[in-house]
Amino acid sequence: MTSLVTGGAGFIGSHVVKHCMNMGHQVIVLDDLSGGFEDYIPEGATFVKGSITDVALVTALFEQYKFDYVYHLAAYAAEGLSHFIRRFNYNNNLIGSVNLINESVKHKVKCFVFTSSIAVYGPGQVPMIENMVPLPEDSYGIAKYAVEMDLKAAHEMFGLNYVIFRPHNVYGENQNIGDKYRNVIGIFMNQIMQGFPQTIFGDGTQTRAFSYIDDVAIPISRSINMEAAYNQVFNIGADKPYTVNELAEVVSHHFGVTPDIQYLKARKEVLHAYSDHSKAHKVFNIKSTVSLHEGIGRMAAWAKQVGARKSKEFEDIEIYENLPEGWNPKKVVKVAAL
Repeated sequence: MTSLVTGGAGFIGSHVVKHCMNMGHQVIVLDDLSGGFEDYIPEGATFVKGSITDVALVTALFEQYKFDYVYHLAAYAAEGLSHFIRRFNYNNNLIGSVNLINESVKHKVKCFVFTSSIAVYGPGQVPMIENMVPLPEDSYGIAKYAVEMDLKAAHEMFGLNYVIFRPHNVYGENQNIGDKYRNVIGIFMNQIMQGFPQTIFGDGTQTRAFSYIDDVAIPISRSINMEAAYNQVFNIGADKPYTVNELAEVVSHHFGVTPDIQYLKARKEVLHAYSDHSKAHKVFNIKSTVSLHEGIGRMAAWAKQVGARKSKEFEDIEIYENLPEGWNPKKVVKVAAL
């Protein structure tokens, strides 16, 4: 089997590549390295540096490799920042996805696996269940839901099979801890290793269920072998929610420090977000097996080996009005984002 993994140099993508190769797939990785690292790509995979927004490149790859499966994980997943980079968000997360869907239809791909997000649900819907009507309130969630609807339409019109996953707050080895706009666990670790306080928007009582990478990447990679999963949507990840304050304590514990928290002005975000995974448990016969303490311990050991990474400023902000504290590249402070 020959599989395309977009975003395969990134966090979740690199783990999916590993598991696909373990299943005997020939894997082609397409990644622009905007958030990933080439040395995260498992040995034996073929790496192509480029963007899913490059129509000519995408077309050429499908012509050359005749992919059996497509795993689409490439995205700029800074949910909170998406309000302020709307054009960038839709070009990368929606239009780029459509380029892949078009070629998958033309080349009769057997299954298109897409990582969406619980951002599609919007506020006030907890626990989040797949049959709820999505009400995304940010541009990132809107783009993800639009791709979900386009895959459904492509299946009904052209017979393209798909599997959609809605993971949430995934963490673990290979995460980009230098991205200050997303992935709060990596941000906390990066701040501690640099001697900065752990910064939290609001009072830290917002809740999330933090998902260790193996509980997400393994089902994603194996889903193409589960026909019962075809043309379905699945929440996937950890079941138990924690407050961000509790998270800060756990991360600090694994670095042997006392929590040093700086609270910033609350930003517009969903306060409570966790989902029901009954459907995934039934179809994939899996349950989350890695506790938050165990998973944070594994990631902390890895982070100490790779060391701190300098956070990059997102320079192409499109709207500055209501931009959260610390996100204005002209007024730099060290901040965390969920």
